[in-house]
Amino acid sequence: MTADELLQMIAAGETLAVEFKGEERTPLNDRDLVKAVVCLANRSGHEPGYLLIGVEDDGRITGARPRHGDTTDRNKLAALIANQTRPSVAVRVESVELDGRFVLVIEIPPQQHPIASADGVFLRRTTGGDGKPACMPMDAHDVQSLQAGRGLLDPSAQIIAEARWQDLDPLEFERFRRSVRERRGRSDESLLDLPDLDLAKALGVVEANGSVRGVRLAALLLFGKEDALRRFVPAHEAAFQVLRGLDVEVNDFFRWPLLRIMEEIEARIRARNREQELMVGLLRVGVPDYPERALREAVANALIHRDYLRLGAVHFQWHPDRIEISNPGGFPEGVRLDNLLVTAPRPRNPLLADAFKRAGIVERTARGIDTIFYEQLRNGRPAPSYARSDATGVTLVIPGGEANLDFVRLLVTEGQSGRVLGLDELLILNALWQERSLTTGDAAHLLQKSEAQTRSTLHTLVEAGLVEERGQKKGRTWHLVAAVYRLLGDKAGYVRQRGFEPLQQEQMVLQYVEKHGRITRREVAELCRIGPYQATRLLSRLVDEGRLVRHGARKGAWYEQGQKI
Repeated sequence: MTADELLQMIAAGETLAVEFKGEERTPLNDRDLVKAVVCLANRSGHEPGYLLIGVEDDGRITGARPRHGDTTDRNKLAALIANQTRPSVAVRVESVELDGRFVLVIEIPPQQHPIASADGVFLRRTTGGDGKPACMPMDAHDVQSLQAGRGLLDPSAQIIAEARWQDLDPLEFERFRRSVRERRGRSDESLLDLPDLDLAKALGVVEANGSVRGVRLAALLLFGKEDALRRFVPAHEAAFQVLRGLDVEVNDFFRWPLLRIMEEIEARIRARNREQELMVGLLRVGVPDYPERALREAVANALIHRDYLRLGAVHFQWHPDRIEISNPGGFPEGVRLDNLLVTAPRPRNPLLADAFKRAGIVERTARGIDTIFYEQLRNGRPAPSYARSDATGVTLVIPGGEANLDFVRLLVTEGQSGRVLGLDELLILNALWQERSLTTGDAAHLLQKSEAQTRSTLHTLVEAGLVEERGQKKGRTWHLVAAVYRLLGDKAGYVRQRGFEPLQQEQMVLQYVEKHGRITRREVAELCRIGPYQATRLLSRLVDEGRLVRHGARKGAWYEQGQKI
């Protein structure tokens, strides 16, 4: 790590990945140092953590004490940490000089397993009650939750010691079979004719060899009687709420088996969900307030992926302009906001997820998030958002409000012509309708894919006659074609977009010259995000009009204000 990189890290302050340990008053003892390493090793994320010794909490650089700052001691310090952590953590120790003081930088690589100190202390770097990063103690449930999040443990497969076969309700087994029958094509029909015990064994939710020797958590969540759920799974709860500002119209909580909760919430959605009728030629298309398929996937995801070791309910909240679905427990390890659409499925409770798939409730491809986004977009509404999710919970916001019926008409028309648009195409078209233009980088960020993959999707839309490109190389942008604006009911939109661009570019160049005194062709291309030849034509036009004066020739040319400004 260079001195400049370290200064930037210190300037950013303490984070979940960076902790300061000052030694201005007292030296940092070995026990506290090891605890700090354990804390950072147990944090979420795939990036390294950094412990900076010699930096105070307020960011002042006071330097590490000689024992830590001495270069000859760095290997000894790494060995000390390896010997005092379980499993051993191999760290990298560097000494970086800043203004005559040495800061000891300990880099802690991401760990697969939970880490403890040699004396059995588990700590985890997380957000404290004051909203700042802190090291918090971990109990047995926290350790299990961390293992589950990293895919090392399936909480739903754990045997519940005191639970018995009699705690399961035969009516819930029949409910499961009914789900299989009603969702033929998505479900596992081989389960239909099995007796209750054989069905439970086929799903893997009981441990049995002749007689039932153990009942797993998944069995209770799927088939448990209500009193058994209250005794053995006290954290399990789901809420259906209808909110109007500060008023609560409906506020119902359920401690039922999961399939019963799914049926109840689906029934309430159907009762409240309105539908508009759109005619495209002779075809009638229903456009609901919220796509039921997306809501079913979202509710099922919340029930499947919630952390059943944490207290708190799964909340389904119906607001006037949106629906919010939240569940305790953050994203599993490796799932982030910037890779939600492309990362491999990582269920927190694999046994439970498999049962939902075999019942036909969720997609067997395990791409439920794709379904949520696709259904929302094809109904002419803004994309869902997981932006409010954090390490303690996942929150999905599904926007409501008026649907863009012209966008729906466009998609139906494309379908009638034989072109079925996928999720990537819908994301780009929806963004272009809202933002008017995108760069390749913007589109890649939207799709969470590489620019090469994104360009392929964009060119597919160009070939379909829906999108056009303007500019070259870094200045290339993508726009809807005139025919799309016409189908979307905004005939003047394309003209405004094309007509205003030259004027806007001219004003941007003139304002830049007014502020900085001069401009070059390369600066024009970067400023207006256009190609070099377009920049040359723009500058030539301004010179011909007398608003700029050219100096120099070829690559050395530059431009300043003319007389007609």
